[in-house]
Amino acid sequence: MDAHLQAFDACLKEALAQTREWVPRWLDRLHGDLKDKELSARQLGDKQVFVEARTALESHRDVIATRFLAALGDSVGNALPGTDAQPRRAKSVSFDELELMGDDQVQETVELARVQQIVNMTVDHEIVELTARLCTAQGMHSVNADANPLRADVVVGALIKSLKGLNVTPAVRSRWLQTGAISLGNELQHLYTHLSALLQRLGVEAAGYNVIQAPQSRTASDASTGRRTGGAQEEAGLGTDALLTLDHLHQLLVGNLDQPGEEAEREPGTGATGNAMVRTLASEVVSLMLKQIAADERLLRPVREMLQDMKPALLQVARTEPRFFADRQNPARRLLDAITEHSLAYTNEQDRGYAAFSRQVRKIIDTLQKPGPDLSDRFPGLLQHFNRSQTEAMAPEQVQARGLAVKTLVRVEQRNLLAERVAAEFRSRNDFSRSPGVVRRFLTGPWAQVVAQARLEVSNATGLSTSEMPAMRYTDILPDLLWSSQLALASLNRPRLVKIIPGILRTLREGLDSIDYPRAQAEAFFQALMGLHEAAYKTQRVEPPQDSPPSQQGEFDLEPWMQPAEARDTGFFDDVSSESLSDTQPSFVDTQPLQRDWVELKADMAAQPPSQFSVGTWVDMWQEGQAVRCQITWASPHGTLFLFAGPHGRSLSMTRRGLDRLIEQDKLRVVADHGVVNEALDEVTRQAWLNSLRAEGI
Repeated sequence: MDAHLQAFDACLKEALAQTREWVPRWLDRLHGDLKDKELSARQLGDKQVFVEARTALESHRDVIATRFLAALGDSVGNALPGTDAQPRRAKSVSFDELELMGDDQVQETVELARVQQIVNMTVDHEIVELTARLCTAQGMHSVNADANPLRADVVVGALIKSLKGLNVTPAVRSRWLQTGAISLGNELQHLYTHLSALLQRLGVEAAGYNVIQAPQSRTASDASTGRRTGGAQEEAGLGTDALLTLDHLHQLLVGNLDQPGEEAEREPGTGATGNAMVRTLASEVVSLMLKQIAADERLLRPVREMLQDMKPALLQVARTEPRFFADRQNPARRLLDAITEHSLAYTNEQDRGYAAFSRQVRKIIDTLQKPGPDLSDRFPGLLQHFNRSQTEAMAPEQVQARGLAVKTLVRVEQRNLLAERVAAEFRSRNDFSRSPGVVRRFLTGPWAQVVAQARLEVSNATGLSTSEMPAMRYTDILPDLLWSSQLALASLNRPRLVKIIPGILRTLREGLDSIDYPRAQAEAFFQALMGLHEAAYKTQRVEPPQDSPPSQQGEFDLEPWMQPAEARDTGFFDDVSSESLSDTQPSFVDTQPLQRDWVELKADMAAQPPSQFSVGTWVDMWQEGQAVRCQITWASPHGTLFLFAGPHGRSLSMTRRGLDRLIEQDKLRVVADHGVVNEALDEVTRQAWLNSLRAEGI
């Protein structure tokens, strides 16, 4: 084992050993702090709260210690890099997650964030040094915060987990966490200092930090460009962003704030929901959502300004339908989604199609700004007209070409998946491993494609006998092909070699022609094969060859393969052929980052499964020396092939491995994979989460 990995293992063992000492010490300190607060409380009610918390701690102390140690051990193991069960870092929750949470889960999220924030402030310096040394111990050259399995959020998460199963009230558990957060941070501070010193003694230096270009600060001045009509009364009462807490937002989403008894207080035209609190919170969510969209630099400035003009209409909708923004089927939400989604296609006001798009959005806003009680009824018609115009903007030949591309890619994936199984059949043969590497690579590559193509077509070959089926003939030559390529065997029986060579070559050419295999590559293989045959013919042997070890020559991990016609029909982007240009072609390295820095974004994308590249994702891709905005419009069922819609409606296809290579070369980056409105609502949720922390004085 490498010395650094040994140091890493020793550090984890020492951490768990030290934990057995500091956890009981922390519980004793918590008990003392609760006692002090009990004695200093002036109100009888406050004193009783601390008495209850202290008494419950005395009853559960040993159970907490045991569970905490067990949970921490599991959490540290799950937090190791490369595991699939890494705990979530406390970076708020998403809007969709919040809608599915129960009240207790919302409270737990706030408690977890509160404790983590206090602990992180306490161990800020110590955790930086420990993380840098742990990264070096794992072979990393730069610091990755998630590579530290002992980070504070892992410890706090283990603590929350150990407390959840206890038979205590949420108020008692919350009191423990609030009172013990500072002392927990102090214990971790000492632990991190001790572990850093251990790694230093073991010769582990601190890894360095990547220096990245910070994104330009984004101004939110655009958020105020919308006209203040219709919803001014609600906005006047908002004051600051601190009104919306995570609990308020959650209660709004699940409908717990509705009070039908206030129906008499409804204003004319406000619909069935008369709760002033609901209307105020809904208006704040809409205002914060539009504020985030106004600051989203992925959208062109004129688009952001026009979207702010929708604010009065959306605020009015929020009065009658306070949860419209959470309903993906609501016409107002769908229209906002459609406009922001399509606007991502444009990177410049001079792009073809932008002028018509801008005029249409302007007409939509003008329609929404007309006074009248039928505002909600206008959205379905506007949405239908917008979607129809976008469909009609695509030329019929482009629609036909995209349909052909999808049909072709489905066939390509089917053949490639079948070819993988065929290659596995070839590898399982007893005579396969002793053949030359050039033959093995040919069989598991092009010839597996030939057999797979023939098997897919066998259902259409009606009237053929078994012996006439190409798939059968293409596999029947394997014994002769493998035998003839082995010098030690073929040289013992030259008459057989001379007899079988013509049939082998004829069948090979027929099969390669059936998939339109490139002539130059086919001739290169035939030259190599004939060289093997010639060597076997010229070598005279009279003794049976001794067993020789299987050839160790590696096999290429081939890409999903396309026939030339298939590549043309799908606009296949062959990034492999352009790798030689990587030193001369520009990339995203020195360009302005998007919403997040490119180093972090690239690492996140590389770690994600293929589903990360989902249909609807927008990317910027370097082609012919310039960035091209594309959208994934189709993904194959097994996630191996993707179809993009490029500029001017041109289709472009690529393999999953091709996408990975472009990311590694800094020639592709994700612009949006979650939807502009979705991300804006996620940011609203984060703001509510922060407001919840501020409400607790953090």
